[in-house]
Amino acid sequence: MSTQPLTLTERRKLATQLEIAHAAAELFTAHGTDGTTAEAIAHRAGVALRTFYRYFRAKQDAVGPLLAVGGERWRALLATAEPRAALPDALRAAVREVLAAPDKAAAEGLRQVRGLLRAAAGDPALRAVWYRVNQESEEKLRPVVAERAGRGAGQGTSQGASPLQVRLAAAAATAAIRIALETWSETDEDVTGPNSPADLAVRCLDRLMGPGW
Repeated sequence: MSTQPLTLTERRKLATQLEIAHAAAELFTAHGTDGTTAEAIAHRAGVALRTFYRYFRAKQDAVGPLLAVGGERWRALLATAEPRAALPDALRAAVREVLAAPDKAAAEGLRQVRGLLRAAAGDPALRAVWYRVNQESEEKLRPVVAERAGRGAGQGTSQGASPLQVRLAAAAATAAIRIALETWSETDEDVTGPNSPADLAVRCLDRLMGPGW
């Protein structure tokens, strides 16, 4: 699957959004959503308040780009996986890599997500952002799964996966990561090893997809 390269303006826009998202995540983790204002997020990100509201309607929305980064990387990994690999194997490999913590930055990113999910437990608006990001990720995953399964999205053929199988696989894969991160965020388990996000996600994926793939 090919996409048009981003323009310089689009890259700058995404970079600014991600800077704001990181600032929001840091403040939400440290002070909770009730103790954080849009003004504080803008100040931490080094942008004007009007810039904040140009991109986000509410303070909780600001973490959306950060939560979506993992899904974007995961889809890219799946799309470029070994062509001969079976879909479940390709999904497992992509899950392991995207949730791995090979360095300090990756480990800190996972811990930041844990802080956000803990904050979301008491904030319906933040929880809604998390569910929206997952729904959007699932929808974007479907054409990738369809291509991996040997068919074009929306074109029923006698080979490859059916539209129903594609939707189920995308839903199962997305749910596996969501449930793994939510479960992990409720514990103090490390970012690697048993019961880490990667370990939990692969176990969830195996349970949800089951035999037949």
